[in-house]
Amino acid sequence: MRILRGQPAEEAVARLAVRGQPIARQEGSVRRIIAHVRRQGDRALRTYARRWDELGTKPLRVTLAEMREASKSVSSELMSSIRLAANNIRRFAERQKPVEWKRTTNGLTVGQLVRPLESVGCYVPGGRHPLISTLLMTTIPAMVAGVARICVVSPNPSPELLAVALELDIEEFYGVGGAQAIAALAYGTESISRVDKIVGPGNSYVTAAKRLVAFDCSIDMLAGPTEVVIVQHDGEACWIASDLVAQAEHDADALAILITCSAKLAKAVSESTGLLSQGNAIARESMKKNGYILIAPDRSQAMTWANRLAPEHITVSKQDVDEVRNAGSIFVGDYSPQAAGDYVSGPNHVLPTGGSARFRAGLTVLDFVKLITLQQLSPSALRRIAPAITTLAEAEGLEAHANSVRVRCSHA
Repeated sequence: MRILRGQPAEEAVARLAVRGQPIARQEGSVRRIIAHVRRQGDRALRTYARRWDELGTKPLRVTLAEMREASKSVSSELMSSIRLAANNIRRFAERQKPVEWKRTTNGLTVGQLVRPLESVGCYVPGGRHPLISTLLMTTIPAMVAGVARICVVSPNPSPELLAVALELDIEEFYGVGGAQAIAALAYGTESISRVDKIVGPGNSYVTAAKRLVAFDCSIDMLAGPTEVVIVQHDGEACWIASDLVAQAEHDADALAILITCSAKLAKAVSESTGLLSQGNAIARESMKKNGYILIAPDRSQAMTWANRLAPEHITVSKQDVDEVRNAGSIFVGDYSPQAAGDYVSGPNHVLPTGGSARFRAGLTVLDFVKLITLQQLSPSALRRIAPAITTLAEAEGLEAHANSVRVRCSHA
């Protein structure tokens, strides 16, 4: 890890604060994949699935029988852990769910209705290991919201993923992935009906595809490589290093940063990360490329840098929580490893990256509902506010708007 202080540290923060999502290079090829799926539907999906996902001649859709068979190979210990995580995620999502309300004052009733989306597509990445937690984090909030149709896509789904799908009563599961799966969800094919919204992280091709379809199908966010910022000035160097290495092992492009006022702690953490990342090639490469220890002149500057970085995950001491303005999820104190949030704590781990925590939150129940406003006026309430309505309408040159009020008031 690079240890920086003074002007080099300031320059690193300024550069990393505008890091964005590195997907421009993929857009040309992704655009062609999307067009191919729109033209040829399942035929295009099968072409790509045979090329990249080892689908072979199997159907695109995973059957209930396959899920049941897969679940037989999953240990009871793993299933117990899955159920604990699912219960915590569900309870947290239920607390987040917005409520309907109405208020009436002098004949004017206004309110908010909560309606779930009708259909959602949940993307679960493939890769070296089954991302069980992503399946839980994307589908359970949708269930809590009341979404009627939840469709999951994932290339080469593992027995563990299929066991989770069975546990959650997910009926639609397709063994496809990549940009082609995003295109299928957004526009539909013979086998996969289009959805209202696509959620879930993926590689740069998936992210590029989500951006390209975003005007035709709602998406949650553009997810890039994972990020961790730890703001700590004392404590166990090994514990701090373990959190940095834990997030770094996700991706060779992951961002791992410690911000501290202590040069002594900085040196100790740097040494610990070197030891802990031995034998973990991805974490080692990530720490070499995007691992930083920034030595701040004081605690205030440390938090200023952290907020400018707007990280996906941030760990701070209890006394600094109120100073966090931009972050996907906050972990407080020595005994709150970020791995707890990745799996079991309950808050969602699908979080904003690339600095987008400046303007949006992580995945929540709110991503799966629509808040529909309601208004009802009595004759007397309309008469009371009619002068303001007509004055504003005429100021905007919209005479018909003003007239729609006048014709009612003349008969009220």
